[in-house]
Amino acid sequence: MQRTKPPFRADHVGSFLRTAPIKEARAKHEKGEITDAQLKAVEDAEIVKVIKQQEGIGLQLATDGEFRRSWWHYDFFGGLDGVEIIAGKGIQFQGVLTKARSIHVTGKIGFSNHPMLEHFKFLKANTKVTPKMTIPSPGVMHFRLEPDAVEKNAYASRDAIFDDLAIAYQKAIKAFYDAGCRYLQFDDTAWAYLCSEEELKKARDRGLDVDHLQDSYTKMINKALEAKPADMTITTHVCRGNFRSTFISSGGYEPVAESLLAKCNYDGYFLEYDTDRAGGFEPLRFLPKGHKQVVLGLITSKIGTLEPTADIKKRIKEAEKFVALEQLCLSPQCGFASTEEGNTLAYDEQWAKLKEIIEISKDVWGK
Repeated sequence: MQRTKPPFRADHVGSFLRTAPIKEARAKHEKGEITDAQLKAVEDAEIVKVIKQQEGIGLQLATDGEFRRSWWHYDFFGGLDGVEIIAGKGIQFQGVLTKARSIHVTGKIGFSNHPMLEHFKFLKANTKVTPKMTIPSPGVMHFRLEPDAVEKNAYASRDAIFDDLAIAYQKAIKAFYDAGCRYLQFDDTAWAYLCSEEELKKARDRGLDVDHLQDSYTKMINKALEAKPADMTITTHVCRGNFRSTFISSGGYEPVAESLLAKCNYDGYFLEYDTDRAGGFEPLRFLPKGHKQVVLGLITSKIGTLEPTADIKKRIKEAEKFVALEQLCLSPQCGFASTEEGNTLAYDEQWAKLKEIIEISKDVWGK
């Protein structure tokens, strides 16, 4: 019952708490005290360490911990052709506001010479297990655009970017595949916001056509996924917000479940289920029988306290009422540091969480 291809029975979303050397080097680099090359040397060394830790605890995959990024999404979007990250608005979480950043579209959106291709190549060259790459979903970029974010000489409106954005992601998929990537993940907050009446109202107030976003995003994602080779796995992670252990949206998956699980052509779905804000498992009934996997995010990445293993096993049993066990996996609910600030748990506590996931997976799906 264990899987030899991703997603794995014991998996993880992607990011890890930044180590002290990473934090120190980035602070020095920001002040101009060290060069780009010196920062990269520190990042390289720390990424090799975090890869070895993942391998050492028995994971079948490894990421670079997103150690070269400040943000899980802006760093990628800023590397696209025709896109700039500017000082703009912060993102309001529960009780805390992020640094002020916004996406600005200045020209035709495309994908070429993206720095994250080299990031992946370094990961692949330094791991013995499956290297996993994480990038934000195209829907996130559209959802985050402010009304004035698109230059009129580039596109007539925000909605006019859909086709070019999908084609840019087709090129990204091909480029990562050519670099040796066989496990790619689209991280996505937009689907979670579409489950929240409060976030839907905010989106309407920003002029987004929320009544048609599910269809628009499904078509755009599927157009991007047309570039996926048969031996490549592309999953998505649906997130309700993960900044300094806080969140943004609440609401079960029911409003989007059919579009997301049945109509989007992903191979797997990392779904947060660590709190009652995610609702019940009933929406999982829309997952088609077959190869698609749901990775249950039952272990929280927001606090360091370990969940009782019996409780997790019980919840997996509850999910089985709607999805066969062979289509289920287990992971943390999110990454441990979606931004460089990281969540409020200790560095060692994240590894204890992953070790628990591995042990539970052996008990549930066999060794």
